[in-house]
Amino acid sequence: MLDTDEFNRWIDSTMKTLESAKRDFNAKDYNWACFKAQQAVEKALKAILWGIGKPRVGHALKKIIEAVREAGIKVDDGIMNICTELSKYYIATRYPDVWSEGIPEEYFTEREAKEALQKAQKNN
Repeated sequence: MLDTDEFNRWIDSTMKTLESAKRDFNAKDYNWACFKAQQAVEKALKAILWGIGKPRVGHALKKIIEAVREAGIKVDDGIMNICTELSKYYIATRYPDVWSEGIPEEYFTEREAKEALQKAQKNN
């Protein structure tokens, strides 16, 4: 039996996260836009798993989408590639100690943020 309430709860959060990412992009907070694009996809994938009664913890999109596939849901290889790319924005976008010098806010570009948002929207 599908848990539509839990699915909808996660999807609502997904959509709010995407909207927040767009605001970050417009404010030129590109690292945060990239991070939130990753988070939106993570929440969307977890929505699917919660909805079918197979919740999963963790943040590696590649592993989460593999769990979606293992649950018998067909996933296009292009979506798998997007998830692998977006996974790179989970830590590097937020922690200064990822970089030998400077802070994450100095390392992410408008192009990267725009592409991350486009990829996240493709997944939702």
